[in-house]
Amino acid sequence: MHQLAHLSTTDIAAIDASNAVIVQPIGAMEQHGAHLPVITDALTAEHITDRAIRSLPAGSNIWQLPTIHYGKSTEHLGRAGTIAMSAATLMGVCMDLGASLAASGFRKLVFVNGHGGQPSLLDLVARDIRVQSGLEVFPLMPGRFALPDGVEQIDTHYGIHGGQIETSIMLALAPELVTMSRARKDGEAVGRLYENTAHLSLEGPVPTAWVIDDVSKSGVLGDPTAADARTGHLIVQEQTRVLAEALIEIRDFRFPQI
Repeated sequence: MHQLAHLSTTDIAAIDASNAVIVQPIGAMEQHGAHLPVITDALTAEHITDRAIRSLPAGSNIWQLPTIHYGKSTEHLGRAGTIAMSAATLMGVCMDLGASLAASGFRKLVFVNGHGGQPSLLDLVARDIRVQSGLEVFPLMPGRFALPDGVEQIDTHYGIHGGQIETSIMLALAPELVTMSRARKDGEAVGRLYENTAHLSLEGPVPTAWVIDDVSKSGVLGDPTAADARTGHLIVQEQTRVLAEALIEIRDFRFPQI
């Protein structure tokens, strides 16, 4: 058992908190076009986390919290089904989480993020939790891990939301929630938008603070028609492997006493 919420307070108090790792999956409830469910980001973060921890040896002392299903999705507000937290609200939730875990004696917290709209926020709040509570905090996003050998992304320059990779992952994890007959490619104009700029890009060193209505009619940025379950399974296996290795490194990591 690795679900912390399934334990009693007595069981939790008996955990060796000196090197225990508490893992918080966090996603979003936001539109992903006509073919994917609004729970895509939260479902992905939860499943990859669960698979990674299950793959570890018994007694690894790594524990999973219930998923935070809502995220900072304000770029998708106005599209039906999007439920967004403000940056201040999400940061407050994360800060309270850190304070609560510290009060229980834990020292390490990992955010496994499934939503591309909040890595910067989680990087920022991770340091604030560190300062406030003393926890060592590790924000990471499996979607930023390298693709496995044998997987080629078709929509490289614009496939960041509901495109080939994300749709393939969902076909592997929850195919019953995917409606491929509705899948449509969108967002190619984004690549052309920056053709004559030396520095600007959608999400690069000099990013543009976009909302989905700036760049997509359908709510998709990418080519979901190129998705397939085999590709999704390969990506899920790789993300699971890398996350599992990272969690062990996090457990064994110590800042030097300077």
